[in-house]
Amino acid sequence: MGNLQKNRLVEFIAKIMEESGFKVYKDFRTSRHLIDIYGILPTVLGDFGVVVSCKNYDEKWNVGLDILKEMEMVAKTLKASKVVIVTTSAYSSQAVNYAARRNIKLIDRDGLLKLAQKFSKRSPEMMVEEEYGEEEYEGAEISYNPPESSRSSFFHSDSKGSLNRKRDQFKTEWWPLIQGILSNTIVLILLVIGLSYLLANLIGYFITLNSSTLGIIKILLSVVLSYGLVFLLDRKGALILVKGTTVFFVSLLALIIQIIFL
Repeated sequence: MGNLQKNRLVEFIAKIMEESGFKVYKDFRTSRHLIDIYGILPTVLGDFGVVVSCKNYDEKWNVGLDILKEMEMVAKTLKASKVVIVTTSAYSSQAVNYAARRNIKLIDRDGLLKLAQKFSKRSPEMMVEEEYGEEEYEGAEISYNPPESSRSSFFHSDSKGSLNRKRDQFKTEWWPLIQGILSNTIVLILLVIGLSYLLANLIGYFITLNSSTLGIIKILLSVVLSYGLVFLLDRKGALILVKGTTVFFVSLLALIIQIIFL
């Protein structure tokens, strides 16, 4: 696990972020920490900050909960909206569960390989040919040179036509901000409760229903929204199950109180 490998990993992630519109600071130092990457994405609503930690570990080593908590403290210090941790190995179960409840995105060995393969399909301007751990990323020679008209979001396919360009602009400028806001579990719970209440009452406005049926509809909508919104943010099965269940049960409790007293 030499410094060269770590540097190449940092350079690769930084390049992706830069092409996604981020202003990137590598080896960014705070009063107490040295951060691998600190990225800022300017948007119409303000700057969207991201702190990234790159861990070049052997496959047998897992990134633990301590790393996540440390980066979370760094994010609070810098008032960053998102924490991203990239590793060439995997994460402990505690780390995965914790990330599901917090504003933390995890990219493991498999995720990094997919990312490398995605960008290796583009023109070979930036090449990274390095072993990560003891095994080689076969077919994962990283080449990245997206055309200027098609900027990729770190967190899509080539653009064709004005509709696709508008979609790409949304993904680059707005989606990271929306994703950062919705990754907050409390915000997600409030959104599920609000949407369930509004949609159920909208249905009740057009169709005459008794209060019991309306209550059941609210609960069913809460189930769909809880798991659906989490699925949109992160499609890892374990994260969907843990975070979706947390959001659902809290929103369910709030809806039951609402049904009883309102």
